[in-house]
Amino acid sequence: MARTKDPAVRTLLIERAARMLRTREPVTLRSLVAGTGVSTMAVYTYFGGMDGMWKALRQEGFTRLAARFATVPTSEDPVQDLTVLVAAYLGNALDHTDLYRVMFDANFDLEDLKAADATLEYLVQAALRARDAGRFRAGTDPLELATQSWTIAHGLVSLVANGPLPRQTLANGVLLLTALFISAGDDPGRCRLSVENGWKQLRLEGG
Repeated sequence: MARTKDPAVRTLLIERAARMLRTREPVTLRSLVAGTGVSTMAVYTYFGGMDGMWKALRQEGFTRLAARFATVPTSEDPVQDLTVLVAAYLGNALDHTDLYRVMFDANFDLEDLKAADATLEYLVQAALRARDAGRFRAGTDPLELATQSWTIAHGLVSLVANGPLPRQTLANGVLLLTALFISAGDDPGRCRLSVENGWKQLRLEGG
């Protein structure tokens, strides 16, 4: 009779691999399980080997991002909602910096590419709502605007999470998003208020 897999063991190995990346320890089959109380066979049982573990590590980053996005409520202000999603992206990346480094490592495939792509869809839907509400020009492409918003978030958090700049650097996101949304047709004064209100919801669990 096959033994039931324990999800706690899978999580244990993923989080250990992430910590090892942070401390720049070599991640090998033996070093991964050292001190965990599980054998090297667990890596094959839960991931099919080290390549599978890396895929799972990338996927976990997007899984946590999707969970963060899912907590963002929909309000009557879609521009504010789009800003809150960007803030949620930043907060998630800084709360899980080890996983964030791996999320965009194209050396390994994702376990579920559609699930990863679905994270961008949160931003697309907010941009679509803003366009339909008349905040953005009728010809605005929601996917393009969502991608541009994601690019701003990715650039900022990369400088802070993996670079030399302090967290106060993130405040530049207000100016960058405001400029982006105004270029898409939003009223400057109304846009600034929406972005500032959305930005206030940035939560950083790490401090």
